[in-house]
Amino acid sequence: MSESGMTVQKPVSALPDPETADNVIYDPSLDQLREFSSHFETTTEFGSPSYVSDYRSRSADRTRNAVDHEFDDADYAHVADAVTATEETEMVCLDRQMGRHEDASYVCRYYVPKEYGRIALAWAKLFEPVRGDREPDFYTVQVPDADETAIRVLPDEGFTAVLGSDYTGEAKKSFLRLFMLDAKRQGGLGLHAGSKRVRLQRGADGEDDLDTVGQLFLGLSGTGKSTLTAHGLRLDDPEDATMRQDDVCALLPDGTVAGSEGQGLYIKTIGLDESEQPQLHGAATDESAVLENVDVADDGTVDFDSDRHTSNGRAVIQRSELSSAGEEIDLPDVDQVFFITRNPAMPPVARLDPAQGAVAFMLGESVQTSAGDPSKAGESIRVVGTNPFIVGPEGAEGNRFRDLIADLDVECYVLNTGSVGGRDVGVEDTVTLLREIARGTVEWTHDEATGLTVPGEVPGMDVTDFDVAANLDDHEEALADLRAEREAYLDQFEDLDDEIRDAVY
Repeated sequence: MSESGMTVQKPVSALPDPETADNVIYDPSLDQLREFSSHFETTTEFGSPSYVSDYRSRSADRTRNAVDHEFDDADYAHVADAVTATEETEMVCLDRQMGRHEDASYVCRYYVPKEYGRIALAWAKLFEPVRGDREPDFYTVQVPDADETAIRVLPDEGFTAVLGSDYTGEAKKSFLRLFMLDAKRQGGLGLHAGSKRVRLQRGADGEDDLDTVGQLFLGLSGTGKSTLTAHGLRLDDPEDATMRQDDVCALLPDGTVAGSEGQGLYIKTIGLDESEQPQLHGAATDESAVLENVDVADDGTVDFDSDRHTSNGRAVIQRSELSSAGEEIDLPDVDQVFFITRNPAMPPVARLDPAQGAVAFMLGESVQTSAGDPSKAGESIRVVGTNPFIVGPEGAEGNRFRDLIADLDVECYVLNTGSVGGRDVGVEDTVTLLREIARGTVEWTHDEATGLTVPGEVPGMDVTDFDVAANLDDHEEALADLRAEREAYLDQFEDLDDEIRDAVY
């Protein structure tokens, strides 16, 4: 028991009723939330609020959950401290709905001190107002002024305590983490992925009728996931590409991909370029956006190229400001999954069988970005599922991924958005590959150097420019070393099936 008499393993029951508690402002308007944090705000040239937080990224090294970690008294004390803060501090409390699918829709209740209404403002613009009369499924209490930084998750209680961090991403991911866990408990899999529906003519000669292709993009923050998910693929009417989700989805056993965020997107802004990312840039420069840790001058001038505060500058933008965003957030089915990497020893794209797809899932190869650990930005990194929010055994996630894509007959690809050796893979190169893969016009061949199935011919692109053996110095030694590293990495996952270990490339 805590000093306040709360049974710390059951924190939800100790939270104040927001409708009756004198110290809680329940479901304030967006304008009120902005007013609560006016002392933090710089108003941009576009009329939107901009804030600079003390914490500029997630505190992954200070995050523990009661499934993967054995909680002790100190862990439960952090939970108790969060609940006590809701009793002793003037708080705001918001309810929002995460997801719309009948099997993946949740009511989220969020508490934060009134003076940090800016965090609630950004969070509220990501999720939707609750539909109907429903009790909360998940709860998060965020106390930025706590003496110690600690994020503690009680998955079975649906409760997260965020102490000592004022970063908006902690609020957002506290709920998405539990969304993904519940998908797994239903026999599906939560994915750190963007989802997209593409309608186009299939085949080399095209056809009169349009075919629909569902695509998923898995990648760490800052690797191009948002850019590719929102990209129109240079399609002309009546063909089109529609973004369903930008960040987190749930692949359910029936093949449906359930979305989570119905109102907004939380995007990286560093280097946001109007010519290359016109939709994202337009939304980020609309008055409906909320900027976080972006360089904004006293007169409101915004500089997306500056890393004065951090290279992990962020914006919460509205789906309504993106012409590529559809009204629906769920994908009826998925046909193609792309793993985004920045590994220079990989071709610009390779086609994988289900076991190889599970290898790509387990490897989660990319480069570290400032969203995770700014001190290691640019270094090579491996994160299972490119998902730092997995709760439970990671090897079991790889097995589940293989089984789902095999049962659903989903195509898997690894997509290199960085460089092949010293040759950069441009956005237009990647867009061409994605468009022609969706059309089914790519001719595939076996690559002796990597042992992978790669494009032999692609309409509108000379893929021979990106030959790994021609662009990578000492490619035989480099690829052998890479394979050995991958094998050693996979050996740490005791739950991973041997079929997947044996498929390493």
